[in-house]
Amino acid sequence: MKNFVILGAGTAGTTVANMLRKKLPSDWSLKIIDPDTEHLFQPDLIFIPFEMQTPEKTIRPRKNTLGKGIEWIQRQVQQVDTDNNQVILDGDEKVSYDLLVIATGSHIHPEETPGLLGEEWQKSIFDFYTLEGSIAMRDALKKFTGGRVVVNTVEMPIKCPVAPLEITFLAESFFTNKGIRDNVELTYVTPLDGAFTKPIASKALGGILDDRGIKVEAEFNAGEVDVDRKVLLSYDEREIPFDMLITIPTHMGAQFIGDSGLGDDLAFIPTHRHSLIANNHDNIFVLGDATDLPTSKAGSVAHFQAEVVVDNVLHLIRGESPKAVFDGHANCFIESGYGRAMLIDFNYEQEPLPGVYPLPTVGPFPLLKESKFNHWGKLMFRHVYWHALLPGHPIPVPNQMSMVGKKRPDKLAADA
Repeated sequence: MKNFVILGAGTAGTTVANMLRKKLPSDWSLKIIDPDTEHLFQPDLIFIPFEMQTPEKTIRPRKNTLGKGIEWIQRQVQQVDTDNNQVILDGDEKVSYDLLVIATGSHIHPEETPGLLGEEWQKSIFDFYTLEGSIAMRDALKKFTGGRVVVNTVEMPIKCPVAPLEITFLAESFFTNKGIRDNVELTYVTPLDGAFTKPIASKALGGILDDRGIKVEAEFNAGEVDVDRKVLLSYDEREIPFDMLITIPTHMGAQFIGDSGLGDDLAFIPTHRHSLIANNHDNIFVLGDATDLPTSKAGSVAHFQAEVVVDNVLHLIRGESPKAVFDGHANCFIESGYGRAMLIDFNYEQEPLPGVYPLPTVGPFPLLKESKFNHWGKLMFRHVYWHALLPGHPIPVPNQMSMVGKKRPDKLAADA
């Protein structure tokens, strides 16, 4: 019996397991290793602070997300011994593998920024990348009547790179609907040189920030938090005072990745950008947030990568060479408040462009444009996630990006 082992039962790992469970040859076992008992739908974490979703609806028992034929090992991974093709679990138990998938995601590390994780944590300083953080922010916002609200990304990369913008837009909408917008000074603080990494999208998103009176502090590399003065400080000695700080802390890969010598300084694994095979390890695949790839750490990417990994796994099992087909495809709905959202679609080479998606002319989703349809599309994705994507069912969205429906850069220049 040969062993196929997956580390991590989040979006990427669960999707791969469910897609493969009926495709693996009978002489292969399928194991997935994850210590957590619950599966969290992370896109809803931006809604909980504004009471647009309830915490209990964001989680489901992990055992209910894994299909028949998948052996779930509920243990913590301590190390991967690549010399002997073994995963070492807590208690020194060893699990052998012939093929390994690492999909252990990324995790916040507020302790990396001095002053961030201290007496003001979840009192005046909040994260929304954890369920606990989102709930604490919700409770604080119920009592908030005004002041200086700062949204800060400490450093890149982060999972769901548009989430800081979403939380900012939703906060502005929340304060307006609550009737206290005039009492709130809202500042978006980013290490980037604008609202987003790509110029056309950055201009569109920056325009919304400007229109809503949200100040942008760009190229701000957060160095520490002075909790006594309630000031965020950068390495170049800029200071931004706050009454409420919404932080996106440093993200890192799982600890065992660093302990195993598999990762970079942030414990993200160097990965072939097209085949999704770990560099220097031809029997290890990496996908989702665990990679070091220059694409978004987002759920859509995990889905597109899962299809590529499954195909390449089956190629290897049949004795064939893996195919290099992943192009960095990502698409993301961006909540912009007031019941509207934007949509972006891009890959390694092509930045987000205006147009319609996925069909030419009719869309129905407009790209780089606010619409209520995009908002409903984001909400409908909850159902798609639980009932189609996570169970590994086919979804009629290609894993490679298409230019269909998009306005090419030369056309945009001509129209300008």
